[in-house]
Amino acid sequence: MQETIENRALGRDEVAALAQAHKGGVHLVECDLDEAELGELDLAGWRFERCTLRRAELGKTRLERTQWQSCRAPMASFFNADLTDAVFRSCDLNNANLRHARMTSLRFIGGKLTGADLGDARIIDAHFEETLIAGAKLAGLDFRKQRFARVDFSQADLRKCDFRDVSFEDCSLRDANLVGARFDKADLRGADLGGLRLTDAALFRGATISRAQAAQLLAELGLKLG
Repeated sequence: MQETIENRALGRDEVAALAQAHKGGVHLVECDLDEAELGELDLAGWRFERCTLRRAELGKTRLERTQWQSCRAPMASFFNADLTDAVFRSCDLNNANLRHARMTSLRFIGGKLTGADLGDARIIDAHFEETLIAGAKLAGLDFRKQRFARVDFSQADLRKCDFRDVSFEDCSLRDANLVGARFDKADLRGADLGGLRLTDAALFRGATISRAQAAQLLAELGLKLG
């Protein structure tokens, strides 16, 4: 059974001591980890509940199988961290640095990644649902054969992303940068494609859209159905 720590402000020394004493992980509840330097620690299997990690440093930290519930980590750095099998529920990671993070089988549900930088993240079989990713940096990421439900990519940098065989359910791609993105065999019937430019239209060749979307796209391109 995991040790539970509640309502404490923790720095690197305290967290490292807990990690050494409890190899099975620790359950932190409403703890203050703001600006904590936690880089390269082994926190695999830890649980974070209603904790704050504003500007915390978790670069190269082992965070496999971690569980995060209602945590706030704006501007935190997860650079090159291992988030394999991690689960985030109702968490705020606005403007976080997730570059080069390993996100295999990660689940992010009901949270915010607004403005986050996921450049060169290793995303395999991840699941995003009810997530705000507006304005985030996702250029070049491979999302092939994944499913997105109620995900807002509006104004995000999606250049050269691979969305082949992806299903979008009640999502938004409004005003996103889609230069060089691939949508072959993608199901876009559940996506808001507002703001499409004439130069973007060819990106959706081979994708499935609804008749209503087709009419909307033609209207935004200045064309009218006869």
